[in-house]
Amino acid sequence: MMDNASAMSVFTLSAFSGTERYRIPLFVVTFLCYCVIWLVNLTIIVTIIVDKNLHEPIFLCNLCINGLYGTAGFYPKFLSDLLSSTHVISYVGCLLQGFVVHSSVSADFTLLALMALDRYVALCHPLKYHSVMTRQRMGMLLLCAWLIPHFALILSTVPTSMLTLCGSQIPKIYCINYLVGKLACTPSLSNVIVPAINYSFFAGHFLIVILSYIYLVRMCVKSKEGRSKFMKTCLPHLICLITYFVSLLFDLVFIRFGSKAVSQDLLNFMAIEFFIVPPIVNPLIYGLKLTKIRNKVAQFICSKKQKSIKP
Repeated sequence: MMDNASAMSVFTLSAFSGTERYRIPLFVVTFLCYCVIWLVNLTIIVTIIVDKNLHEPIFLCNLCINGLYGTAGFYPKFLSDLLSSTHVISYVGCLLQGFVVHSSVSADFTLLALMALDRYVALCHPLKYHSVMTRQRMGMLLLCAWLIPHFALILSTVPTSMLTLCGSQIPKIYCINYLVGKLACTPSLSNVIVPAINYSFFAGHFLIVILSYIYLVRMCVKSKEGRSKFMKTCLPHLICLITYFVSLLFDLVFIRFGSKAVSQDLLNFMAIEFFIVPPIVNPLIYGLKLTKIRNKVAQFICSKKQKSIKP
């Protein structure tokens, strides 16, 4: 790996060549979005941790933490590149960014799948919920949600780091392992292993989510109360999941097969959108839809206003 790093010390993120015309407005918009992401996610995390009565939505808390972790792997580098005339990233930095971004996305999917299962148990078996979703079981599920994606990414990153590379141009605004693997001097098993791990991982989680919501729909449509409960608690989650899946599928399919008919501006927009919409929308849909959290956030804001008004 060290020989490789010395032979190929930096990569050029060539997709930035199409952003020169609007890089300042893009910097302002993405910087503001990054601030909103931190504000929204941190507010919900602190609210859940501080109030002992709100420890039940533990999946949501972890989803927000993961959102901050994933965006930290993208935004600082992206924002600095927008202000720079050279868009390069070090060999180690590229592998690290790819690891952080992909492990965050994988953890997101795992957490969303667990939340879908949690909704299924809560709505379809309400009397058994507390006996099934115990604190110990939730803790084990969350441990798996963090460890499995990171372990899978280690399995795909290590083979990539051992390749001998004959190129330095990455046609994207951030690094991913698959595109680094495509720079290998000779075809490698890594270019087969990495996509296979990614597709298998996401297909499995997608299947869990779909099956959970099929059962939820079948249970909820039987009564007016069930339909109302589904519309309030599950439909927003489903919309968020569909948006997430479509964005990721577009990215994965284009990276794998490519198309000259798709403009670089559209590709950049889809890449940026993937780091803006889920980290902002997930906490709002999953968090502020919960009455307890919404009320606590409102109380916190009101108390701060009252303190500032007092002389």
